[in-house]
Amino acid sequence: MVTVLASVSTAPSVATQIFGSGLIGVREGLETGIVVMILVAFLVKSDRRSALKWVAGGVGAAVAMVVAIFLGIHYGTSTVSGMAAELIAGLASLVAVVIVTWMVLWMRTAARSISGELRAGMEKAVAVGPFAVLALSFFAVGREGVETALLMVGYAENAGGSSWPLIGLLLGILIAALLTVLMYFGAVRINFAVFFKYTGVLLIVVAGGILAYGIRALQTAGWLPGSSTLAFDISSWFDMSSWYGTVAQGIFNFRADPTLFQAIAWLSYVVVVLVLFLRPTSASRSAKAGTPPAADPAAVPHS
Repeated sequence: MVTVLASVSTAPSVATQIFGSGLIGVREGLETGIVVMILVAFLVKSDRRSALKWVAGGVGAAVAMVVAIFLGIHYGTSTVSGMAAELIAGLASLVAVVIVTWMVLWMRTAARSISGELRAGMEKAVAVGPFAVLALSFFAVGREGVETALLMVGYAENAGGSSWPLIGLLLGILIAALLTVLMYFGAVRINFAVFFKYTGVLLIVVAGGILAYGIRALQTAGWLPGSSTLAFDISSWFDMSSWYGTVAQGIFNFRADPTLFQAIAWLSYVVVVLVLFLRPTSASRSAKAGTPPAADPAAVPHS
């Protein structure tokens, strides 16, 4: 009976680690998949299928680079312990927060123009030659991939070396790849405005938790003050080992006894970034005013 209870109590922790990294994988995977889909669709529709192999080469090289970056950083620091480990975890967390913040704010405004920019870039690349097509594909996919790799380093550091975040990321990427193929053949239609809005809000809250974790790690390492000044302590009744505690900790990096610095940083970050993220764009303001925004003829269709 004790064994059963123990396994049940640890299951949510695994599930939440998979969910958090899986969300990153699906979102980043779909962004990358949309980029590849636009490039492939442009070449197919313009009857330039011979250039597809160079797109595949660029995408493959970008994936290999991303894997090398993640493995190099993650396993290169896995032998570090003590205060040095706290310092690395804290700095990696802050980098992850910067990346996810830039990612959600950039996609908020760039989604409507990315298709036209990629088509124009591919038109020029095809005219220059195969290497230009390969380079365009490499950098277009590599940009998204490097963000994912660095973000996952910070997320994995928070998981204490567990492999579950990496498994969740891979599952999320596989789901995104399947959705991309289905979208390309018209079997699935996704309202990307809604998808990126709600996943963006969730990722901002997740990033707030990563920021709080990074601050606590840097306080432990002595790089930031206030490690002994708590904002509150509800550990007497909020059980972090319970199912709800592991859910809160696994997804949002919640602690029952955060420092004052952590609490202020979390609240300030979430409020400011949510306001920036949810404020109306120029396109949405034009739509409300009755002036339709300029349409991108090659944009991925919305449902």
